[in-house]
Amino acid sequence: MSDIKLIDCTLRDGGYYNNWDFSQDLIRDYLRAMAAAAVDYVELGFRSFETSNGFRGACAYTTDSFIRSLDIPAGMKIGVMMNAAELVNHPAGPVDAAKLLFVPAAESPVTLVRFACHFHEIEKTLPVCAWLKSVGYTVGINLMQIADRTEAEIEQLALLANDYPLDALYFADSLGSMDPAQTAYIVRTLRRHWKGALGIHTHDNMGKAIANTLRAIEEGVTWVDSTVTGMGRGPGNAQTEYVVIELEKLRGTKVNMSPLLALIREHFGPMKAHYGWGANPYYYIAGQYGLHPTYIQEMQSDPRYGEAEILSVIEYLRTVGGKKFSAKVMDAGRQLYGGELDGTWAPAEDIQSRDVLIIGAGPGVAAHRAALERVAREKNLFVIALNTQTGIDADLIDVRAACHPFRLLADREVYRTLPQPVVVPASRLTDLLGDAPFAPNQRDFGMSVKPGVFEFHERFAVVPSSLVVAYALALATSGKASRILLAGFDGYAADDPRMAEVEELLAAYQKSSGALPLLSVTPTRFKISSTSVYAL
Repeated sequence: MSDIKLIDCTLRDGGYYNNWDFSQDLIRDYLRAMAAAAVDYVELGFRSFETSNGFRGACAYTTDSFIRSLDIPAGMKIGVMMNAAELVNHPAGPVDAAKLLFVPAAESPVTLVRFACHFHEIEKTLPVCAWLKSVGYTVGINLMQIADRTEAEIEQLALLANDYPLDALYFADSLGSMDPAQTAYIVRTLRRHWKGALGIHTHDNMGKAIANTLRAIEEGVTWVDSTVTGMGRGPGNAQTEYVVIELEKLRGTKVNMSPLLALIREHFGPMKAHYGWGANPYYYIAGQYGLHPTYIQEMQSDPRYGEAEILSVIEYLRTVGGKKFSAKVMDAGRQLYGGELDGTWAPAEDIQSRDVLIIGAGPGVAAHRAALERVAREKNLFVIALNTQTGIDADLIDVRAACHPFRLLADREVYRTLPQPVVVPASRLTDLLGDAPFAPNQRDFGMSVKPGVFEFHERFAVVPSSLVVAYALALATSGKASRILLAGFDGYAADDPRMAEVEELLAAYQKSSGALPLLSVTPTRFKISSTSVYAL
């Protein structure tokens, strides 16, 4: 067991939470703690060509000059990782692209270079490994999503890799779906042809990262990854503090844990409380279904997703497939609502020349409920409630508007119990919800999503997003209302992403051809005209 090598990749994998922007103080304390804990390699971050995704900190690029600016403890070996896709897709070709980022090892503070590879990228990445090895680097490949591969595919890859001078062939439990038995199976399958060192990178979706790591070691794996407190994309990884304790026994070495525990107390504990990595029921379910953990990470960081929405998205991804993360899948409205499609109901049949009151979810509705109910009765308003909103007397609600596919999945059972007609773009939702009516009293008003566009037609509308606010505005406008009154559109905190999203949507509506006057009758932070419900 003395030949086991531990790579801590906290600043690389953890950067998915903070854009790789770690403070100089944290990095200093981190390096000292890693040295005291007898970590063999520290993977400081990525090396990358990427410049178009906004600000990223130094550990997203991990240049030689940045590394030299750090106080590296004596004897510590430094590593970096590259996403193989950046080399495979580079116009210069993989090897020449690598030469743009790496000088010979004798001229660099980097010792180890690893590549994160999907199976289809391996063949073009292996020659890059051979070149890096020829100029003095220790080189490894991390195979991603290996749990999805057949036995024959794994054997073929191991056979191919065996012809190249890799120092370590890693496999990653990318979706956190593996257990110790499957871990052992993959190690044994790779071993049929791969004769070099094996490594493992585990994810903790189902709380099995440590167990899988230890089982891999039992099966002969000699390179293992971990991160401090498990910090890493989604639920994170095997925790360095636990792996160090286990390896202390296995390697028979004495380590100093105090700096690592102080590092956690002063830096990573507060960061974990802020960003919230670590296993939870959502990641566990996603691991069972083989879904990419970034879907869960994105939803948990977005206040628009509650418990029911997250579970509904998981169920949707289970149906359509979610092994690879796609921002387009998260914006399911654009996926389902492309093109133009008529509904079967013309809202003008009910709304023509009436004032419409749209009931939002803000606290202004409850605060001024009595006045809103009085005005709705006295003025014969056509009342549209958003989703399952119940802020006023149900008898005053003419229809409910609902369109966001994930929210529809989350609230489907609730709608079946509500007495009001539910307006949905039903023709677009058959793949998601089936052919059966969504609610007992359903009306089909068609919807198409085109960014930045509002258009209003008799039985359908074009809107800029699948937010139900956009759908309700279009419903009232296509219905030829006189004007639109808004209640419960209080707005959000300035740093809440929903504030900018709705503000942009309202501005696009007011600039569109055919738009009706908007008037908020309860307090609002949005840039729209307002009055008091008590003045109506």
